[in-house]
Amino acid sequence: MNSETPSSKPDLYVVARIIQSLKKKNRVNKTALANSTELSYDRLIKYLDWLTIKGFVVIDENGLVVLTKAGSEAYEELVQWIIKHVGKLKFPRLPAST
Repeated sequence: MNSETPSSKPDLYVVARIIQSLKKKNRVNKTALANSTELSYDRLIKYLDWLTIKGFVVIDENGLVVLTKAGSEAYEELVQWIIKHVGKLKFPRLPAST
């Protein structure tokens, strides 16, 4: 994703960082999520728009970002894909949800 427009081809490592942060925190406000993922707020919002459209996150009635079951499953699939095709992760893997 560039800084001008949302893209249908996001950086998968950024997607994984966002989902990973949500898996750790469960519900988080957008500013805290931007800080924990080391993204600018504007860039995070573009990723959240994409993740919301895909059904991986929702914004609750309090404005908090919440990971969906589909988002958690997508994280597991993404980690497996990176390991298989890239060979290693650039971030520590979180244990699968039970």
